[in-house]
Amino acid sequence: MQINALEYFESTVRASPQKAAVYDGTSRLTFSQLHDQAIHFALVLEGLTSKNPEPIGLLLPKSNRWIIGLLATLYAGHIYAPLDARTPSERLSTILEKLSPSAVFITEETRGLAVAAGISETQLIDISNPTSAMKGDPAGWKSRLDADPAYIIHTSGSTGAPKGVVISHKNIIDYIDWAIETYRIDGDEVIGSQAPYYFDNSTLDFYLSFATGATLILIPDQHFSFPVRLMEFMTNETISFIFWVPSIMVNIANLKLLSESPRPKLTKILFAGEVMPNRQLNQWRRAFPNALFSNLYGPTEITVDCTYLIVDRPFADDDPLPIGLPCRNTDILILSEGKLVSLPGEIGELCVRGTSLALGYWGDSTKTAEKFIQNPLNTKYPERIYCTGDLVSYNDRGEIMFHGRLDSQIKHQGFRIELGEIENACLNLQEINKACVLYRQDHKQIVLFYEASAPIPPEEIRKALGIILPKYMLPTEFHHLMAIPMNPNGKIDRNTLQLMIDDGIAK
Repeated sequence: MQINALEYFESTVRASPQKAAVYDGTSRLTFSQLHDQAIHFALVLEGLTSKNPEPIGLLLPKSNRWIIGLLATLYAGHIYAPLDARTPSERLSTILEKLSPSAVFITEETRGLAVAAGISETQLIDISNPTSAMKGDPAGWKSRLDADPAYIIHTSGSTGAPKGVVISHKNIIDYIDWAIETYRIDGDEVIGSQAPYYFDNSTLDFYLSFATGATLILIPDQHFSFPVRLMEFMTNETISFIFWVPSIMVNIANLKLLSESPRPKLTKILFAGEVMPNRQLNQWRRAFPNALFSNLYGPTEITVDCTYLIVDRPFADDDPLPIGLPCRNTDILILSEGKLVSLPGEIGELCVRGTSLALGYWGDSTKTAEKFIQNPLNTKYPERIYCTGDLVSYNDRGEIMFHGRLDSQIKHQGFRIELGEIENACLNLQEINKACVLYRQDHKQIVLFYEASAPIPPEEIRKALGIILPKYMLPTEFHHLMAIPMNPNGKIDRNTLQLMIDDGIAK
């Protein structure tokens, strides 16, 4: 068994050095070329950092450069932290202040963003092609244990400060070994990667390639705005495996592209991050009758996924799709008032125990203790569980059904978002006195109710929030109120506002 996740890549490089490793729509690299460039930048990194594992920022566009930065960081024995090159500088500054990286990998196109966010020029490493590759044996990775951190991914935070979820090598190994066995992945697979690298779904794509020698295709982002071009690209690159957010699959189905040519030769179609409607899923199943389909579920804090369903039976268009059964070496506890839920249809909170649990939140022991709690069913020894805040139940087959959220956290476009972070950003706008953000699950809309002396044009609000929040967190529906309703406790009456939406007043 691997002691650290980089051993996957080392084994593949030895076995298949000249095999195609990664293509980003512009350039292709073999596993040997990927290895040599990663070693070069690992040696550069070792010259700038200590021997202790430290966070290294990856402020890079979606490209082969990003994969090189990831591998270089691990070879140097450090912890990589994906940074969104399109995030507003204010949010990026907040993340970097908490993360305090020792160095940040950049390209010329992201250098200005890094400097604007407060990173010193001496900490920047331009990861463009080296003029003469350094050769050597970076030693840092060889001393890393499976319990050591491998990466930090930032998710939305209710206080306005994003949370850095720390994932260990052991977390990755446990997840990838399960996925390889469950989905029978080997070196013949061609993986079409959709997920942004700062979204944890990308973990499966990268490490499946490292572990099996499968070719990784980083599908250029612009293709997802032009689905016809996307289908042509997948066909031309002979992509066989995808792990996408449902919204993209739904869009392709709605545009009726599944009945047209060219059609890629997909054999494994996985999806996670949002609820997948069966109407569009059935269109995909008819278009690819011999493909394996699987619905996966899980928050970032449990290393991408903790439940899965192999979709191997008919579902009506209006049926809800189960999120399935626990992944191997994972236990799901459905708790209601501290007790286990066992009867079909009885709703409780989904909690997780097992190797998949993250180490916690970077630099935030208070939040870690709040979310990773002692298992209330075990009073004999320390045992952490993570409570997701998601409401679920069992169906008659013993499969888990998703029912929604306990709190203000949502899943939108595949991202887990705290509505409180959007509300805090809105309150930075001088004209807004109070703000409440809700989510319309039926229309996938982030709805802003705001209190102000006069209505504000929606485009002005979005422009102002765009300086603070990434695009996927911006409200898409706006409602001005002279006075936001309050409950007897002096808090915003969210139930009343939700009823306004349900009754059609806010449509």
